[in-house]
Amino acid sequence: MGRTMEWAAKANHMGGIPRKMVFTAVGAFAKAVATLINTTSVHNADTLLSLVRSRPPGIPLITVSNHMSTLDDPLMWGFKGFPSSDAKLGRWVLAAEDICFKNAVFSYFFRLGISSGFKQDFVSEIVNSAGKCIPITRGAGIYQEQMNEAIERLSDGAWLHTFPEGKVSQEDAPIRRLKWGTASLIVRAPATPIVLPIYHRGFEEVMPEKSFLGRRPPLPLWNKNIKIIVGEPLEFDLPKMMQMAILMSHDKSPPPLIGWPTISQHSLDEAAQRCLYTTISERIQTAMESLRSFGKSLLK
Repeated sequence: MGRTMEWAAKANHMGGIPRKMVFTAVGAFAKAVATLINTTSVHNADTLLSLVRSRPPGIPLITVSNHMSTLDDPLMWGFKGFPSSDAKLGRWVLAAEDICFKNAVFSYFFRLGISSGFKQDFVSEIVNSAGKCIPITRGAGIYQEQMNEAIERLSDGAWLHTFPEGKVSQEDAPIRRLKWGTASLIVRAPATPIVLPIYHRGFEEVMPEKSFLGRRPPLPLWNKNIKIIVGEPLEFDLPKMMQMAILMSHDKSPPPLIGWPTISQHSLDEAAQRCLYTTISERIQTAMESLRSFGKSLLK
């Protein structure tokens, strides 16, 4: 599978003007919804702002969060003080190809502007766009061609946001088992990314799945309270974790092979990769769950 309209995602496409226009418009929309018609409070915002604006050269950032609504992105970047209209600082996001890239018009638009990847109607797709999208084919696995593009962006030291639970859930429930895509990006990136967990509540009230004739409302609701909890960066000693994964995989029965390539530079076969991705995902899940518990205490 080729890369869908990759040329439109390049920073120098038409001088960067279309991307700047999208970020300016959607950034203003995010600010209006998050700070004008609703109330948003952010715990530990300085950590996020510092990592977005200034990181060591060549070091990428991966932010991970729960997924409460189709408006999580871009609204979670609309809080006061965040540079939501800055196209250069803006994050890249993985988006579902079958939804955001249905035709040439949508493909071009979402290469410039991005939804969180789970929109199901035209209005939501247009309203939720916010720049720099990498299309992902759901069900095609973590080694699909499009994931290589995400690794290239990480190689550039970029910021990538993911929703590792894989789908929207508006229940007040523990963080679900994470998909392995985020863990695989952490391992395969040339420079180990900074990983920052985030938890949020309130977007499920701004855009509930079933409130308007059993569907999502046509526009965001107002007078809601949004709370965003930013955690501390997670550090991964990958060389040590890889060695442990190799040892652990040798002690287990080999899993059914599904054709994963060996990561030759690290001597990781499929069994070792499964162990490593599980370990990384569980650590991220634990961090996100801790933020969820902390957020519930703040709401009391």
